[in-house]
Amino acid sequence: MGTSPDVPPSGVAAPVETAPIGLRAIANAYGDYTRKSFEETRCFVEQLTVVRSPDKAMKLQTEFARQAYETFVAESQKIYELHSKLARQALGPWQGFVARTTETGVESPDVTRRK
Repeated sequence: MGTSPDVPPSGVAAPVETAPIGLRAIANAYGDYTRKSFEETRCFVEQLTVVRSPDKAMKLQTEFARQAYETFVAESQKIYELHSKLARQALGPWQGFVARTTETGVESPDVTRRK
């Protein structure tokens, strides 16, 4: 009973194919973050204009700062991941070369060493 080379043996997960990441996906992520940030700021200003007491204004401002920080961290992580995937894609062909070179023990020539 032979198995096809395209089908992994049972119990072994097949490699996950990921869609290529491009600059457009990164630009879209930045655009999404900008829109989200703008919308949060707009809502904050609308709420702040109707507040009558300084205590409520401080509470509203504190909540806005917390929410803005959480959004910034979450969106920054998404953008970082996209940049990381793009870099791995760009370096993909070189990673195989480096792995093969280190496995075979091929060293770079040392110009200063003479026989």
